[in-house]
Amino acid sequence: MAQKELKPVLIITYYWPPSAGAGVQRWLKFAKYLPEMGWRPIIFTPENPQFDLKDESLLKDIPSEADILKFPIWEPYAFFKKITGIKKLKQGQILEERRNGFFKQLSIFLRGNLFVPDPRVFWVKPASKFLLEMIESNGIEHIVTTGPPHSMHLIGRRLKLAIPTLRWIADFRDPWTEWDILQQMYITPPIWKIHQRLEQKVLKMADQVLATGASASASFLALGARHSTHITNGYDAKDAVLEERDEAFTVSHVGMLSADRNPEVLWEQLNQLAEQTKGFRLHLAGLLSAEVLRSIQNNQALYTSTKVEEYLPHEEVMKRYQRSHLLLLMQTRANSTQLPGKFFEYLQAKRPILFIGDPHSDVAHILKKTHSGECFAYDDSLGIAQFLEERFEDFNKQRQSFSFRGIERYERKALTRKLADLLDSLTTKV
Repeated sequence: MAQKELKPVLIITYYWPPSAGAGVQRWLKFAKYLPEMGWRPIIFTPENPQFDLKDESLLKDIPSEADILKFPIWEPYAFFKKITGIKKLKQGQILEERRNGFFKQLSIFLRGNLFVPDPRVFWVKPASKFLLEMIESNGIEHIVTTGPPHSMHLIGRRLKLAIPTLRWIADFRDPWTEWDILQQMYITPPIWKIHQRLEQKVLKMADQVLATGASASASFLALGARHSTHITNGYDAKDAVLEERDEAFTVSHVGMLSADRNPEVLWEQLNQLAEQTKGFRLHLAGLLSAEVLRSIQNNQALYTSTKVEEYLPHEEVMKRYQRSHLLLLMQTRANSTQLPGKFFEYLQAKRPILFIGDPHSDVAHILKKTHSGECFAYDDSLGIAQFLEERFEDFNKQRQSFSFRGIERYERKALTRKLADLLDSLTTKV
């Protein structure tokens, strides 16, 4: 019996391996499992993107059925590097240093007001022109754009305007006008109105707005999206590793820790724990705000028990989770709708999670539903202290106090089935 031909879906994304970081994981994993669901991913991505963190290990997840199309892009980041003096631009770094000098503040102002919606906007016209010819010659009926950068959605809009029968999913890994990072860029009122107008055009034209969580999806509907649903990020069962826990009681956080996610009360409580036992280690990997580092340094016992690494490849990240006894998750105070990708890999690791953030957020809801940790406010000193004491007692008695029930619903293959069903439902209008 002949194998059924896979249906093509064009996925327009800025981040793709060997780019590292959380931004690449969502659609890499969707693309990995889409062929099993009857869809052939065609990835359209820049030929020469500006990113400094690379992870070659992610290349193995690209399925053989996928077609990878790369097209040149021009970005003004040489200008930003010159004006700021930063040789390597890591996500969020410019914003973290915005208080450090006039030129760095000026660079943020220019970034927010000259390039709308973002510095990748110069790719929109040439990429759209190239894709229009490719879509028509290859019989593509479904497209996906994923942002940030939200310029990718402007490409989707141009394609939809030119070919109205296209079925377009606009995937938002982060918000647009409600994104806390954008709101810190000194954007003037006239430019802010342009952002709002562009966002409205995308939300009202896309056949489906896709978010990473229920709260984010509801926000897009409130902003005017015609249709909005959500598919969360998740964990890949094939990424599972077997690692023994560290001998010392190890608390870990992997990823960016910005100034507005600096849990000073937590550092104080961890400092007390470090003073009481020699068998303690805090492990931090990723971009850390200078303010976060200063807070840790102000707690001497904690500082001497802390190991900091700038970056870990994804395979090493998975091992770090397994070696830990407690995993930290801090939510941005300004936006409680986001569901970080690492949260689901925390669930896969089955290590207790200490979450600091909104008790009514999607993270807190899933945390409670899966019985995988507890949520605390940033200033809940007593609650955090008690939780740490209980986890340290679990460590000493070698026991597990959390069940991690029902986490299989967040497995990447199961989530890709939801995406395939969504694509199937968006039949082409004749």
